[in-house]
Amino acid sequence: MSPLIIVLLGILLLIFLIGYFKLNTFITFIIVSVVIGLALGMDISTVTNAIKIGIGNTLGFLVIILGFGAMLGKIVADSGAAQRITTSMINAFGEKYVQIALVLTGFIVGIPMFYSVGFVILVPLVFSVAARTKLPLLYVGLPMLASLSVTHGYLPPHPAPSALADTFGADLGRTLMYGLIVAIPAIILGGPVFSRTLKKYNPKPLAELYNPEVLSDDEMPGLAASIFAALLPVILLALTTFLSIFVNSETIFGKILTFLGDPFMAMLISVIVAIYVLGIRRNKTMNEVSESLMSGVKGIAMIMLIIGGAGALKQILIESGVSDLIAKNLITLDASPYLLAWGIAAVIRVCVGSATVAGLTSAGIVFPLIAQTGADPSLMVLATGAGSLMFSHFNDSGFWLFKEYFNLSVKDTLKTWSVMETIVSVVGIVGVMIMSYFV
Repeated sequence: MSPLIIVLLGILLLIFLIGYFKLNTFITFIIVSVVIGLALGMDISTVTNAIKIGIGNTLGFLVIILGFGAMLGKIVADSGAAQRITTSMINAFGEKYVQIALVLTGFIVGIPMFYSVGFVILVPLVFSVAARTKLPLLYVGLPMLASLSVTHGYLPPHPAPSALADTFGADLGRTLMYGLIVAIPAIILGGPVFSRTLKKYNPKPLAELYNPEVLSDDEMPGLAASIFAALLPVILLALTTFLSIFVNSETIFGKILTFLGDPFMAMLISVIVAIYVLGIRRNKTMNEVSESLMSGVKGIAMIMLIIGGAGALKQILIESGVSDLIAKNLITLDASPYLLAWGIAAVIRVCVGSATVAGLTSAGIVFPLIAQTGADPSLMVLATGAGSLMFSHFNDSGFWLFKEYFNLSVKDTLKTWSVMETIVSVVGIVGVMIMSYFV
């Protein structure tokens, strides 16, 4: 049997086990890795060794980034910084520009925070805003969710973009800078522009879903401290990447920039600053802060295992030689490597539902294209990330989260949420294709 057919059947098995049997995604990745490896003629010791190497190599760097990212997001949430940012933005922009306020809020809070956490924290606040302004709920809420979704799919330090950057050998700072450029039109078109066509939808959310603990003004940190703590990783990575263009890396200042711009150091510094600014300075004890840190890390344990499982499958494809074979066949299609990465990720996303699984599985297939086509690694990250957001539907937990919180029918959820996800995916790849002519 052709190696390409074996890999295709393996991916179909992955989709079937996750989508139909609802088997744990990490276990599924390991099973499929073993099945594909043996079917390709690898002996069992080579297969198991490849799985161990794949998991180790993939998680070695990412455990630090994802762990610190989870800690930072949890501190931002527990301290009330997320609530402060939301209320301040809305008060500053007023009812007329409430969509812009929520887009910025979703973007700022979405950078350090995982999508589901940001959703649960911010959506109840959106309900309050809609009630206060008497504006249709989706008109108010969708712009913020577009921001959350795009930051989740495109921008480090989120799990999938960080893992993709590691797989493709992309610089995190450069990926973040390019991602910000691509993200802006995707968020605008998928959020404020699209939501203006949805004013006829004005569902009434279930009362029990929006009674969050609202902190008093005195219990929350100030706006400047909240934004600074939430965005410090972005500030460090983007600023050092920009300044390094003009500074010799061998000088003292150049070495300081390299130190501060290392993703590991940027995240470590950001967490330490957040512990002080949002914790100790707010008269919280170290025990209270440590509880937030531990709680944040517990929430991403399975995400890290899933990423490790994807790394195992990638290593099987590498050691069997199938990755190079697939790349050579893809090149014969005479299509842009960015379009290929986006298309493969989009197909897997529609079949599996998980954006993380779609992105990481696609990376294991298309990463040889970088060496063979000279594609920019950072743009490959963005193309794959954009594809992984394509048309969320019944097999995506985000679909049901949106449906239940906004109290919509399945049909209306498809017309609103699913279309929004498709818009940010398509605009994302268009942005990548345009940028490919300039970088």
